[in-house]
This record gives sequence, structure tokens and C-alpha cells, in this order.
Amino acid sequence: MKAALEEARKAYKLGEVPIGAVLVKDREIIVRDHNLRERAKDPLGHAEIRVIATAAKKLNNWRLDNTTLYVTLEPCPMCAGAIINSRISRVVFGALDPKAGAAGTVVNVLENSQFNHRVEVISGIMEDECKEIIQHFFKNLR
Repeated sequence: MKAALEEARKAYKLGEVPIGAVLVKDREIIVRDHNLRERAKDPLGHAEIRVIATAAKKLNNWRLDNTTLYVTLEPCPMCAGAIINSRISRVVFGALDPKAGAAGTVVNVLENSQFNHRVEVISGIMEDECKEIIQHFFKNLR
């Protein structure tokens, strides 16, 4: 989660919503990235989507079995769908997202038994640090 927070800080410095993500396989970071929606003018520029796309290319496989995605904020529905479709095994996140969280806060897409793949979810890791950077970012916007 520390590496994901480093990525969130990079996004913050760029004026992006400070969310970072890291994909790990066999205890090794495969890919790390952060939000770039504003700079890229891309609605799909979420940290999780960017990490998933890069990892699939790097591993030459869309199936990201036996990987863990660390992300500073609870994934949204779009990202949760990409996580399921890429077969990521586990998601570990820091802060809850009370407005768009799709890992249990608003909806629980990742652990829904009706989908063909379920994801193990671990929440609240370094929650205070993850929440603080987002709150600070939005406070400074006002």
C-alpha cells in the first residue's frame, strides 16, 4: 500500500484526484500507476484501469490470475468490472468511497456470487493515510 500511496502523491502533484494503484504477482510489483483522467482527457484514466491494461500487455495475457491489486481508494463500478474481467484474485484498498464504492460501500460488485469470478477484498489498509490525501486534495479545491 505504501507504493500505491506514492503513486497517489504523484497524481496529487499533477492536480489529479490522488489515487494510486499497484499490481503484485509473486510478491513482486508488476505495475504501478495513478489517476490521469484530467491530463489524458480520458474518462477511463483511473489508476486501476491503467494498471490492469499495462499489466496485461506486460504479462502478455488478459488473465491476471494470482495477482493482488493494491489501491488507495475503494474501486468504482467501472474498475470493479475490469478487476473481475481480468481475473485479479485479490483487491486490497485503503479508504472507503461513500459515493461510488463498488467493493461493499455503495454496492459489492467484487464479491457478488452471480458473476463468474469473485475477488477477495481486504479493506482499511493504511486507511487514515489514504483518506487524508484525498480529503486534503478536495479541501484545497474549495
